[in-house]
Formats: sequence, C-alpha cells, structure tokens
Amino acid sequence: MHAVETVLLVLLLGALTGIVARYIRAIPLPLIQIALGALIAWPQAGLHIAFDPELFLLLFIPPLLFADGWRIPKREFFALAKPILLLALGLVLFTVLGLGYLIHWMIPEIPLTVAFALAAVISPTDAVAVSAITRNLGMPEKTMHVLEGESLLNDASGLVALKFAIAATLTGMFSWGEVAKEFTWMAVGGLGVGALIGWGFSHARGTITRRLGDVAATQMVLLLVLLPFAAYIVGEKIGVSGILAAVAAGIATNFADLERSSYISERLQTEGTWSMVEAAFNGAIFLLLGLQLPSIIGVPLHQAGHDWWILVGYVAAISFALLLMRWIWLVLGVHGSLLRAHRQGKMSERPSPLLNLATTLAGIRGAVTLAGALSVPMLLNNGQPFPGRDMLVFLATGTILFTLVIGAVGLPIVLRHLPPHEESPTVREERLAREQACMAAMAKLTLSEEEVLRRDPEWVAMRQEVNGHLTQEYRNRIQLLDDGSGAAQSIELLREAPEVVRQRKLRYVMEIETRIECIHAERDFYYAERQAHRINDESLRSLVSELDMQEIAMRKRLAVARRAAGLPKSETSAHQH
Repeated sequence: MHAVETVLLVLLLGALTGIVARYIRAIPLPLIQIALGALIAWPQAGLHIAFDPELFLLLFIPPLLFADGWRIPKREFFALAKPILLLALGLVLFTVLGLGYLIHWMIPEIPLTVAFALAAVISPTDAVAVSAITRNLGMPEKTMHVLEGESLLNDASGLVALKFAIAATLTGMFSWGEVAKEFTWMAVGGLGVGALIGWGFSHARGTITRRLGDVAATQMVLLLVLLPFAAYIVGEKIGVSGILAAVAAGIATNFADLERSSYISERLQTEGTWSMVEAAFNGAIFLLLGLQLPSIIGVPLHQAGHDWWILVGYVAAISFALLLMRWIWLVLGVHGSLLRAHRQGKMSERPSPLLNLATTLAGIRGAVTLAGALSVPMLLNNGQPFPGRDMLVFLATGTILFTLVIGAVGLPIVLRHLPPHEESPTVREERLAREQACMAAMAKLTLSEEEVLRRDPEWVAMRQEVNGHLTQEYRNRIQLLDDGSGAAQSIELLREAPEVVRQRKLRYVMEIETRIECIHAERDFYYAERQAHRINDESLRSLVSELDMQEIAMRKRLAVARRAAGLPKSETSAHQH
C-alpha cells in the first residue's frame, strides 16, 4: 500500500475507534486500537507496513511531547521536581541495571549488553499511554502531575541508556565516565536547545502580533504546530536529545503565552488544533503498534526451541519484575520525597501503600519503547546478526501489551479503594479566583471623578444605571458561584417593540461594551494570578476559555446592537485590549 494511503487509513481508523470507544467504555481506547491494528495485519493478505523507527520518532513523538510540555502545570512540575527526577532518572538507572542482570540470568542466550539494551528500552513510561489509561479514572491530581512529569523526561534517559548498551554490544567497550558525560550533554543540551527555540519563536511571534494582532492567528498556529518538529530535528542534528528539545520548547512556549492574554482568536485556534493533533496522533501510534504485532510475534514463535508458552512466561516474568522494581523504588527511593512534598503543601494526597500501588500500575510502556526496540541494528560491525534482536523486540512488545492490560484492569480497582480525598486544591483555587475576578470586574465599573466631569450628564446617568445592574449581577455570582452566562436583553426583542426609543438602544450598547470591559478585567486578573502562582496552567486555561467564549458572543451581539442603534461599527478589537 502506498505511504499516503497508509497514513490516511491509519488516521481514519484512529477517528473511528475514538467513536467506538465512546460506546465500549469498559475497554481503554489504546487497547481497542492495538487490537484493531493487529486484526487488520494478521491475515496473510492483511495490511503490512514497514516500520521506520527514526521516521516514527520524528513524525509522532515530538508534537505529542511538545503538547504535554505545553499543557502540564508548570507550578506543580517544578514544585514536585525532586520526585519527578527520582523517577525519570534514578528509576531508569535502577531498572536498567537490575532488570538487565535478571534478563541475562533468566535467558542466558541473550548477552548481558543486549539484556541491558532490552531493560533500557522498557524502562521509560509512555506519556501518551499513561494519560490515555488514567484519564477519568480519578487518579489524585498531584500524583498525576508526577506521572506526567516522569514520562516527559524519562524517554531521554532510557534512550541514552539504550544507545550505550548497543554501542557496548557493537564494540565490546563500555565506560561509565563516557555514559555520564554523554547523558549530561544530551539532556542539558536538549533542554537548552528546545528552550532557546521556544523562546525565539515566542519573541518573533510577539513582535509580529503586536503589529498585526489576531489577523495572523491562523499562520501563528500553523507555525506553532511545526515548532516541535523543528526543535526535534535541530536537537538530533547537533547530537542532543531531540525528545527533550521538543518538551523544553513546549514549556518555554507556555511561559510566553502568559503574556498573551488578549489574543482570543489565536488562543481558541491553538486549543482546537492541538486537540485534533493529539487525538489523531495518539490513535495512529497505537494502531501502528497493533499493525506490527503479527510480524513481531511471528518471528520468535518460528524459531527453533521457543514454545509460545515459554515466550509468554518470559514476558510475564519481565513485566512483573519491571513493576516490582518500580514499586520498590517508589517505597524506598521516592516515598520520603513525596511525604515531604505533602507536609510542605505541594502535594495534597499523603503517600500510602495503595497510592504507591496505583503509581506502580500507572508505569505503562508504549510507543517510545516500540520505536527504541525496532531501532536496534540488524547487524554487528563484523556483519554478523545482532545477537538476540528478534527476542528483544518480541519481549519489549509483550511488555507494552502486558503493562497496558495490567494498568487498564488494575488501576480502576486500586483507585476505587483509595480513601476519599478532600476537595482538590485546584478546585478551591479556581473558586477563589472566580470570586476575586468578580471583584476586579466590579472595580472596573466604578467611574472616576475625571470621567464624570468629562462626560455629559445623560451619559453618566446611563452608565451608572448599567454599572449598578452589572454590579448586582457580579454580587450574585459571588454568592452563588454562577458561571455568568446570564445575558443582556436580546436586541431582537428591542426591534420588535416599537415603543423602545434610541436611548434604550444606546443603553443596551453601553451595557454590552461594559460587559466586555469587565471580561477584560477578569481575564487580566486570571493571568496575574497565574504569574503569581496562585492558580496553575490547567485552571488558567479553563477559566480563560470561558471568558473567551463569552467575549466572542458579546462582540457578535455588540455588532448587531450598534447597527440597530444607528451607530458606526466599533473600531475596538480584541487584540487592542
């Protein structure tokens, strides 16, 4: 099948399985997509796609990791940096060494360096798979932030370990000093390159949009979608981690977005575009994984001396050992750090055996593991076949499936038995921010003495009437925590009432304009709260999204109201506020 046809088919199937998953809620979407991919590829005449690991890593991983870096709450990410780094770096090293020796002992035909390569491949958790499985299961908020941060960073450490394990197999030489130096260069260099590219893009975007406003919103969003590919390619070209470069670019771009509160059109297009990209690429990743299953499973099964039940036993043993090592590291290496974070107020949920078990089961492997396994070379430097490569790919794929199934089955059971936690700090912060934003809007409604003296008395009286009405509405919102969706009287009703005079229409125009001013005051307040770290990025996006939709609706009403009142079209645009 032609490559273009394959891509279109995979995207189509990804969309269709997303719809099907709405009707089969008991089975996580990734498992449905993997099963469908395997079903399509299994028959002799099925769909067979040559999997290029480098192309896969370039096309699918950078935008998804960029989006995760862009969305992850930065306040929580940096507050929980210690447990995240312990999982992303310490646990990977612990897994590579411990699991490597276990695999070599259990399967002596796999050389020790190849066993280390297999352990390195299956050491990183997958950001896409973790979010796909744990979404809507009730995972405690801060624990989810730790899991997201871990999966963003451990790809690089796992792939660096894989690189050196392969090099040791090819050359027979290994140096801890070289490993430490190379890892530092790849990690620090990748983060630095990504941050620099993200900052440079944001600076250029700010310069352009200050002149053009939201007129160039579509072009800016397109450039933003291409940014993670640029960060990844530049990182790989100069020999650092392209994955970390994409993550850092997403984080840097998010920080720059805190200064762009006024660009409504760009913000709405960005949210919609990334939602579509994530849905399409997530589906494509798991479908491609399923499409590889028949060929991956078939090779070891046809090799002499390998019964299927022995291979399945190897997969189960490695997967259980992987989860056991994760649990041990959580209990011995990370528990104290999480407990200190809880005592300092950075983490609302107190670490417990059940929470450690849930975090263990959430260590799901996915696309990066498959791409890393398939990137292992076919031949040694002397032209001989790479020892145990087919077995390595088979065991890595089996581990992906095993952890996906265990997570899908076990996580809901464990999370149901977690003690009920208090109201989420994020929910409390959002409620407090809403109340204070209402106060900021009410402060906007107060006329200054200078404006009262400058305006004619008729205008002042009309404005005070509008201010009084809106002030009462905001007071009601504070009392009831309403969403502020109550709208002013419809202009259509004014048209139908012949007794309504021009003053009534002018008052209606003034009320809408004043509402828009209040929306600007609320939005500016939310951005100030985020910059002061009193709310996080998730809360900011949720709150600002509501105001953006309200402002769009109000501007449409304003245009109709001004025409009905015989006023010229307003020159005010969203980007000027």
